[in-house]
Amino acid sequence: MKQLLIIGHTFPEPSTTAAGSRMMQLIGLFAEENYQITFASTASVSERTFNLDTQNISVKSILLNDTSFDEFIKELNPKIVVFDRYITEEQFGWRVSENCPNALKILDTEDLHFLRKAREEAIKNNKPISEVNLFSETAKRELASILRCDLSLIISVYEMELLQNTFKISSEILYYLPFLVKAIFKEVKISSFEKRLNFLAIGNLLHAPNVDSVLQLREIWPEIKKQLPKAELHIYGAYAPQQILQLNNKKEGFIIKGWAEDVETVMNNYRLQLSPLRFGAGLKGKLLDAMRFGLPSVTTKVGAEGMCGEFQFGGSITSSKEDFINTSVKLYSDEKIWKDAQQNGFEIIQKRFLKDLFSEDFKRHTRTLSKNIEKHRQENFIGQVLQHQSLQSTKYLSKWIEEKNRID
Repeated sequence: MKQLLIIGHTFPEPSTTAAGSRMMQLIGLFAEENYQITFASTASVSERTFNLDTQNISVKSILLNDTSFDEFIKELNPKIVVFDRYITEEQFGWRVSENCPNALKILDTEDLHFLRKAREEAIKNNKPISEVNLFSETAKRELASILRCDLSLIISVYEMELLQNTFKISSEILYYLPFLVKAIFKEVKISSFEKRLNFLAIGNLLHAPNVDSVLQLREIWPEIKKQLPKAELHIYGAYAPQQILQLNNKKEGFIIKGWAEDVETVMNNYRLQLSPLRFGAGLKGKLLDAMRFGLPSVTTKVGAEGMCGEFQFGGSITSSKEDFINTSVKLYSDEKIWKDAQQNGFEIIQKRFLKDLFSEDFKRHTRTLSKNIEKHRQENFIGQVLQHQSLQSTKYLSKWIEEKNRID
């Protein structure tokens, strides 16, 4: 049976992160192609790690800077290797190339890390994100990783355009693959406007953009509460830091709820999602989930980036705190506007994110690349040059650390 190896920075947690859901979607695509899948990581398994055994996926614990990985991958001899972000490609890509030179190397960027970090830096320095410095050290590392791989999966149309237009990355080594939605709306329980109450904010609170978003909500919420005194705002998210936990205030209706075990059930209880994201990258899983479950959202241009295409957003995209407050009150209170927003969200899901729009083409594309890997690499010769250079840096740094660890 043909083998596929996924090297993850962490094991997938689809119940806590959009990245975890994305990884499970990828696993599903390759399982449909009858690959025997092995998931390897240097991380520890957490209590919320998905039980990969239930999907007949082998799990392997691997070590950084250790030749044991070489022996492992030689024996496995995968046809395809997937890296779940550029950092894992830096750590293990050269070892894959040395030991399995004919394996198709795929980088799942998840989102462009350099874009997210550049925006975060701009916010910290009180600069508009339109003035971000994209040409950073992180960008050099991530772009080098993209060039070294045979194919990089890009989750957002905006990021596809950025890579091609600003950084002149060839479309031949990029593939647009957004979040994939399988659910047919008739199979999803959708609560009515009248049965929904209160505001929701949700997101993994280990993720800096989500933490900042909650802090923004703490400033915004009193003005919304003043106009809607009976309403509450409930904050959901795993791994909340102390600075978030201490914001809990039942008297003011600003309530920290913690981890949401079942997102569908939770989202069906609320009337409006608030997501004042000031920075970030990729697609926002919370906004996609909200559209799936008929929950309109109020967000920012960054939050909705890559979502809509030519369609109307499933809620409202705001440009200032005042706009955010006024729009939130209006959407919460006006049933007709709310229902229009809900329908807009359904249309976006149907036209832009259904699995059937992408799955067969993706599988066909990877099959073609695997069969024509040598020709494909010749056309991306810069990638081979960077691979050569990396063997003079990343490789020997790793070997030096390995030797140092052995001596110590």
